[in-house]
Parts: sequence; C-alpha cells; structure tokens
Amino acid sequence: MVWRIAALLLDYPGEQTLGLLDRIRDQAADVPEPAGSALLAFVAHLEAGDPTELAADYVQTFDLRRRNCLHLSYYAYGDTRKRGMALLRFKHAFRACGVELGDEELPDHLPVVLEFAACIDPDTGRRLLVEYRAVVELLRRSLADSGSPYASILIAVNTTLPELSVPDRRRLAELAAQGPPSEEVGLETFAMDPALMEVDGARR
Repeated sequence: MVWRIAALLLDYPGEQTLGLLDRIRDQAADVPEPAGSALLAFVAHLEAGDPTELAADYVQTFDLRRRNCLHLSYYAYGDTRKRGMALLRFKHAFRACGVELGDEELPDHLPVVLEFAACIDPDTGRRLLVEYRAVVELLRRSLADSGSPYASILIAVNTTLPELSVPDRRRLAELAAQGPPSEEVGLETFAMDPALMEVDGARR
C-alpha cells in the first residue's frame, strides 16, 4: 500500500491526481506508522495548495534539479553507456512479468517502479528498489535538505526497505560527493530503438 500511494503522490499533481486525494487519504490512514503519518502529511500539503502553484513546485523540484531526478539509474550512471544497460535491465524485469511500457516514460522512473512493485510483482519490484537503495536514500536527503514536502513520501518508502548496508553507505557517500557522472552518449540509442520501446497503449 505504501508503494501504491507513493507512486500516485510522486506523479505530476494534475487534475487526475488531485481528484484522487480523498481516496488516497482514506488509504493512507490505514498505513502503520511512521509511514502513515508521512503520507498523510503530504496529502494535506496537496489539499491545501493551489493547483497552479503545486504544478510549478513539482517542475521546480524534479525537472530543474539534477539531484532530485526521479530516474533511479540517472543518479548512479548519469548520461553514460552504463545507464543504457541499466535501463534495459529495468525493462527486461518488467517484460518478464508481462509488462510492456510505452515510450512516454523510462522504466527507471521511481513512480513507475513503485507502481509495478505494488500492483504487478512485489518481489521483483522490491529487488529493483533494494538494488537502488542508496539512490532512494540520496533522493530523500536531497529533498529534505531543500525543505521539500516531497521528502515525506521518500520517508514512507524507506520504511518498506532494509536498512542501508555498508556497501549502500559507501555508494551513498560517493554519489553525494560526485553527483551523476557525465558522458553524453549511449542513452540516445536506448530511447530511439523501436524494438525496445513498444507502445501498448497505457502504463500498467
């Protein structure tokens, strides 16, 4: 339930998302602490906000700040060939469970991974989240450092994941110090290959 709610709340706060807030609040009220209160706090933030300002804040938070990027493999690999391979691993994991993503979203987008874990295959979804455990924590810290209300969603997600391991902490320190690597090659091939980007009509 935490993953499903987090996937919805991390989506762009358009009319559809805002229209679900009553249902989301009711579901979040049944989530155990501390995740429940963290999710409810963010729901309250959306309910109290002006839709135009909420939309602008979302763009400012996630689209204009590299360290707040919701694409998990971007943190780890930046715009490099290695990221292209990481994206393929996500896509193959989804495909093995019968899910074909359209070309409107890359498969490492955190809301997509959370929705997949909640609704399709919890074991595979959890494995992907644990693989990028350090990235999820770094995103939480970045959001918290900037005072973003979205940090509460990552707090809730973290309650469903294991504690950071020693390798996770080492990787976290590296990512925090260096930021995403840069090499402007590799990703274009993945994005443009029609064999990898079948459109099945709707995100599942």
